[in-house]
Amino acid sequence: MKLNTPNKLTILRMLMTPIFLAVILWESLPHRFLIATLIYALAAITDAIDGNLARKNNQITNFGKLLDPIADKILTTSALLAFMTMGLCNVWIVMIVLTREFAIASIRMIAASGGVVIPANMWGKAKTVSQMTFTIIIMLLAEVYQYAGLVPGQNIPAFLTLSGISNCLLWITAVLTVVSGAIYIKDSKNVIDYSK
Repeated sequence: MKLNTPNKLTILRMLMTPIFLAVILWESLPHRFLIATLIYALAAITDAIDGNLARKNNQITNFGKLLDPIADKILTTSALLAFMTMGLCNVWIVMIVLTREFAIASIRMIAASGGVVIPANMWGKAKTVSQMTFTIIIMLLAEVYQYAGLVPGQNIPAFLTLSGISNCLLWITAVLTVVSGAIYIKDSKNVIDYSK
């Protein structure tokens, strides 16, 4: 199968994810958060480019419609798992996000078995953009906290802990995740007969 450029970028995003994860979890690597941010940002940029290219050049394919959101989920979920291991993400956030992703993936498979491809909706894209943006902010803050020697209660206010800021941002993503998932399920009823 010959892949077009948008689909190649989607696959590239998937391949960049384990590299990002290895870097952010490499504790002895100097400026690991900054390097991880650059890798993550580049991967996130491919998400914007592949969709724009596909629409501009009329290269929208069923393969791309299915693979693009999966690539996004792999990238964003890897960051959540990394944050959880570092105490920067509550386990309930991860649980909410993964539950939504598995539910939507199941609906996509049901639809695909009937020859229907359901693309991501506006709310799903907003969720993904917010999650990617917040992830970059959290990593940049982690870099600043580590190398500027910021210590809550000493040289910054006690309530400005990195964990607190991170979880606050990620809970916003969790709420968007629930909203986008509910809307997706509601919309899917228009194209899927769940009685069969």
